[in-house]
Amino acid sequence: MRQFTDSEVLSGIVHEALGAEARVVGVDRLRGGSKKGVYRVHTSESRRASVIVYSWAEAENFWPAAEAIDPAHPFAPASGLAPFQAAQGKLDSLGVRVPEVLLADDSRRRYPADVAVVEDVAGGTLEALLKTDPARASNALSELAAMLDVMHQQHSQHYGRVDVLERGDKACGDSCEQLVLERAIEDVAEAAEREPSIGSAAASLQDRLQELATRVAPRTQHGLIHGELGPDHVLVDASGHPVLIDIEGLMFFDVEWEHVFLQLRFGDQYPALSRPGLDPARLDLYMLAMRLSLVAGPLRLLDGDFPHHTAMQEIAEHNAKEALALLDS
Repeated sequence: MRQFTDSEVLSGIVHEALGAEARVVGVDRLRGGSKKGVYRVHTSESRRASVIVYSWAEAENFWPAAEAIDPAHPFAPASGLAPFQAAQGKLDSLGVRVPEVLLADDSRRRYPADVAVVEDVAGGTLEALLKTDPARASNALSELAAMLDVMHQQHSQHYGRVDVLERGDKACGDSCEQLVLERAIEDVAEAAEREPSIGSAAASLQDRLQELATRVAPRTQHGLIHGELGPDHVLVDASGHPVLIDIEGLMFFDVEWEHVFLQLRFGDQYPALSRPGLDPARLDLYMLAMRLSLVAGPLRLLDGDFPHHTAMQEIAEHNAKEALALLDS
């Protein structure tokens, strides 16, 4: 049975962030995270009635232990205070709105894990706003597109997560497209063991991936991408401005990898975020690879005790159908 944190444990870190006079009067563990715990902490402090606490405690990570993977790999699990702080600092320097960090602590002195206290952005997610107030959401979507333009126009000859590059390490592999291909081949093999429809088409999927990869020309520059940017990872503040969250995977990579995810997650709203000049060959390879990742990943979570089994199963089944449909496109 997983033991999550409680108000007593959180009090010390909240006191350090807001001052000893701030009392914790309530704690809500927010749904959705699979790598870290996200808590809304209600306080007696008049200036900040609530804050968000990120906890990277082991008990908050629902992903089953994987075989040894190079932590510098762009697709290695991005979790912990170091990637969070590097991403937050990079985006803040570019004027891309992220929650204000009130405290970041990896000392384990007041809390038994890496932890951060950040502002509670009051307006909810862009995903919810698209349903309840399309006009207001449209303005936020336009601002989000401008944010992404700023990010994607940041260029680096090297690819890799921001924290990896900032400490002088080099990501493995020869190219972004090669890394995507290798992971997609692994995802086919993994998904084939759990999903019969993928198993029966595994050879065809692998052949298709190899074929699409041969069409991709070399590239020497990479843009800054969020890597997992859906409307649920965008908050909207009280003034209607978008705020990016779940930023630990921020990296320099092919911007087409970002765009296929945006297309999948934003659906009919994607045209507001689409941009000319994207490489069609990369988009084709990355779309199939992304679909396969969204089969293998959710099925992997189902091996553990992640509580939202039905949602993960539905994601895997939907993306399996979409991946197979791409064989005929």
